[in-house]
Amino acid sequence: QVQLVESGGGLVQAGGSLRLSCAASGSIFSTATMGWYRQVPRKERELVAAINSGGSTWYADSAQDRFTISRDNAKNTLYLQMISLKPEDTAMYYCAAQGVWGQGTLVTVSS
Repeated sequence: QVQLVESGGGLVQAGGSLRLSCAASGSIFSTATMGWYRQVPRKERELVAAINSGGSTWYADSAQDRFTISRDNAKNTLYLQMISLKPEDTAMYYCAAQGVWGQGTLVTVSS
């Protein structure tokens, strides 16, 4: 059974930084394209960043130049480094791969 567990969320002031982590169990990690999503109440979950097994990355316009997705295959861990955070980045952040989702970690950015 594959499991994804996110961590690293919290409360930060605007302009601050956070690094989210997603620890994966099972054999999914090394070959899967993985993504970070976020969701705020009453809105659809949106893809923020993705990385494939070869390390190629994609970012939503809102994340470009501020967020960096990376993966450590040896540690089965996915990361999202976020800088210059804005109040509109406040959301629950989820990692996902191949239909498997983590439980989410809450990021709150105060103005």
